[in-house]
Amino acid sequence: MSPIFEWLSFFFSLIGLFIIVVYQLMCLADLEFDYINPYDSASRINRTVLPEYIIQAALCFLYLATGHWFMSLLSIPYLYFNVGQYMRKQHLVDVTEIFNLLNWEKKHRLFKLGHTFLLLCISLFWMIYTTLEEDERAMYSN
Repeated sequence: MSPIFEWLSFFFSLIGLFIIVVYQLMCLADLEFDYINPYDSASRINRTVLPEYIIQAALCFLYLATGHWFMSLLSIPYLYFNVGQYMRKQHLVDVTEIFNLLNWEKKHRLFKLGHTFLLLCISLFWMIYTTLEEDERAMYSN
């Protein structure tokens, strides 16, 4: 796999992960401001939890498979948290407890959003750096 294609796939995976977490935060904000009922909010969030976990696990595996150890090390805490949530069966939002746990759920997703944003910025930097490096190599080889 070419380095530019690798970084593009990482970048778009992170964009997808970022969108999912923002969507979950929007559902929680809508619930907080009483725009939707708890059942609709919980069902919308619960539909996006497994895709989020799968994308994040695949991304961590791709970092390992392509030899990007630093990015993989940055992704492991997020993966560890997600696996722990899934193993304890705490990954889904409970309709009856959503109001009691609303602040915790928002904080939890804000940390995920911040972590994803950090990875997104680093990935964007490395994608631009790799592109410029390959362009420079191509220029000097001709």
